[in-house]
Amino acid sequence: MLRSLFAGISGLRVNQTMLDVTGNNIANANTTGFKSSTTVFSDTLSQMLTGASGANANRGGTNPIQVGLGVQVAGTASNLSQGSAQMTGRSTDLMIQGDGMFVVRFGNEQLYTRAGAFTFDEAGTLVTPSGARVQGYELDAAGNRTGGLVDITRDTAGLTPAVPAGVELTSYSFGSDGKLRGVFSDGVQRDMAQLALADFNNPMGLERVGETAFRESANSGPADLGVSGEGGRGTLMAGALEMSNVDLAAEFTNLILAQRGFQASSRVITTSDSVLEDLVNIKR
Repeated sequence: MLRSLFAGISGLRVNQTMLDVTGNNIANANTTGFKSSTTVFSDTLSQMLTGASGANANRGGTNPIQVGLGVQVAGTASNLSQGSAQMTGRSTDLMIQGDGMFVVRFGNEQLYTRAGAFTFDEAGTLVTPSGARVQGYELDAAGNRTGGLVDITRDTAGLTPAVPAGVELTSYSFGSDGKLRGVFSDGVQRDMAQLALADFNNPMGLERVGETAFRESANSGPADLGVSGEGGRGTLMAGALEMSNVDLAAEFTNLILAQRGFQASSRVITTSDSVLEDLVNIKR
């Protein structure tokens, strides 16, 4: 009798978790770059009442008799499928078409995101809405990346070849290759920097850290850094943002499933309590 009570309690807990995950998905239906999650259940250990036995000369084999002890959350699986594009027309809004993530630095920590709502701050550094600095590579005279990751800036002091004295940046744009191209007052277009993109062996293993960002975990593997169109990484689209991949129809269906599962588990507890009450009242 106590087994059914605890099984019912475990059902309440996991269905509450499913409601929490589904509610978070629905709340982020309009969040740029958000990736939805699904809840995965598994049964817990089963109590062995009678073990299995093999066949012999006198009788056939018998199967084990076991009683399950409830349910548990096996995991929350991230859905990393591509979200739809929203055209904004802003030159610093970027969307990845395909796999890969933008690399950003927040303090001393390197994070990864699909949300490309960037802008240049007062120092000329490309940043996220929360102030994390977008990472990329410096370029040589041939347009090839050099060195390690650096902040993407509109600073022209380190360009190769050097910008002539008195020449100023008049406009800029990002190409599908992730290169920041500037048009200068001398009429020359120069490549200023190139955005970095990260890929992972197991992107579903990344940890969510809020603000639509992720960090490496023990099961995601280290970031494989590169640029747009390299390896399995996608290309970039400027003037567009990747919207949330939440499917509201599926989420509302999951709400109904979680609600009914919660109700059914509570009914198990109510029924078990009723049987226990009858058992206590037998002697009356």
